[in-house]
Amino acid sequence: MKAEDAWGPRWVNCAHPLSHEFMRISSEKQSLVVLAADLPTVDGIVELIEELGDYVCALKTHVDMVEGFNMEEWRRVVDATRSKGMLLFEDRKFADIGRVAQTQMGGLYDIRSWADLVTSHSVSGPDVIDGIATAWDEVERIGGVLLLAQMSSSGNLLVEGYTESTLDIGKASPHVLGYIGNGSSVSELRELRSKVGDGRMIWTPGVNLSAEEGILGQRYGHPVEAVLAGSDAIIVGSGIHKSDDPLSAVREYASSSWGALLER
Repeated sequence: MKAEDAWGPRWVNCAHPLSHEFMRISSEKQSLVVLAADLPTVDGIVELIEELGDYVCALKTHVDMVEGFNMEEWRRVVDATRSKGMLLFEDRKFADIGRVAQTQMGGLYDIRSWADLVTSHSVSGPDVIDGIATAWDEVERIGGVLLLAQMSSSGNLLVEGYTESTLDIGKASPHVLGYIGNGSSVSELRELRSKVGDGRMIWTPGVNLSAEEGILGQRYGHPVEAVLAGSDAIIVGSGIHKSDDPLSAVREYASSSWGALLER
């Protein structure tokens, strides 16, 4: 199925080129899965990519979790991700002034050189987005920012007024591909989609086919319900790579999320 047919209004209205790249990949793989590879070793991440990458649209990383990091080893992750036709998504959650964010995009991890997408809070104002975008400009790459409009952890402070301000910041910037929404709450997600419209994507953590309470305050909702409520990508980690059969699990997440998109 062509991406424009599967995605409908989202394909027409999303302007960021990486939105279309994600939708194109998802249509090829018939999946909305973003794999959260929150692992401490390059070997472990590369093994996940090689085993599961055919059903995954983007790889979400926390590069500062990797023990004994060096760029030469990290290139193995980058190369493996590219070979499987996935976007690379660093969940950095930038939250500082623009100049600092620009510098943080370089440094030891040199995020600007390999990440297609990053996450950012809006607590410091819109300059953080400009700082991130400037860092990509420095290396002549196009990247996209996902602003945290909601979180799925219990007791978080991203309440309605904060969310509204975040959406205003995102709408004003061509660098914002979309928002992170709360996949554990259908009502919150549906409300967020009604405010966002079709011009930006919503990616959601907090989903699991076994929608139970997680550890350390993490809550879960069902991925099908999240997609029907307006999510465009389901971010899944332990629900896949800690399952007894990760390959079967990722296939199930891919099939259920894609089916929900078509139903939507």
